[in-house]
Amino acid sequence: MEYNEAKDKFISTWGSLGTLWGINKAMAQIQALLFISTKSLTMEEIMEALKISRGNTSMNLRQLIDWGIVTKELVAGERKEYFATEKDVQELARHIAKERSRREIKPVIKVLKEVSSIQPDGTAKTKELIKQTKALHELAESADTILNKMVNKEQNWLSKSLLKLLK
Repeated sequence: MEYNEAKDKFISTWGSLGTLWGINKAMAQIQALLFISTKSLTMEEIMEALKISRGNTSMNLRQLIDWGIVTKELVAGERKEYFATEKDVQELARHIAKERSRREIKPVIKVLKEVSSIQPDGTAKTKELIKQTKALHELAESADTILNKMVNKEQNWLSKSLLKLLK
């Protein structure tokens, strides 16, 4: 397999996997392109490489910046904006885990706490609702606590944490 074929295959596959982290395909493809690039890229270079529109590129770059995965870089003497991504796989996983917790897990925990705290009215259906949502709330809080502990560990947190779980 030649470089261009391998590059295209990686970017395409990473784009498809992006939905697993809760982002869209174009957003993941932009991150993948930046991840394997040897230098920061301009918006125009990203658009050309991925064959996507300026609006799509701009919107997804903003979201990647919000996630803390992509940064703008200043290049001396250049007026264009350049973009780069985190190159350390462990750090990248930490950023994604933190952001997913903030965007997805914490809001669910809040709703489950609210729902499980309703006043019992003595009916079986209310008791069941409280019981089940309380159990889900406790599970979600435990999962979030574990995730936060793993995310806040030093370098190689993911592999060390996974090894501990497997033992």
